[in-house]
Amino acid sequence: MTTFTLDDLVLIMRAGGGADREELEGDILDMPFGDLGYDSLALLEVTTRIENQYGISLPEDIAVPTRTPREAIEQINSVVHAD
Repeated sequence: MTTFTLDDLVLIMRAGGGADREELEGDILDMPFGDLGYDSLALLEVTTRIENQYGISLPEDIAVPTRTPREAIEQINSVVHAD
């Protein structure tokens, strides 16, 4: 798989619901997920969608609401490129 990007994450976040479309535009890399309208339940849904779509298993702590998209993308890429 290629590198997981912010665009990939935003597409999955929009598909899973949670934030308004406007909240996922602009420079959101370092915004906490909670500020983007994603609570822990919404993040679990996003995590499940990523796992299913990319055929990977992510650590449970990736869905912590205080994390940012940048931190999530870094964790996802560390799993994707672990092989």
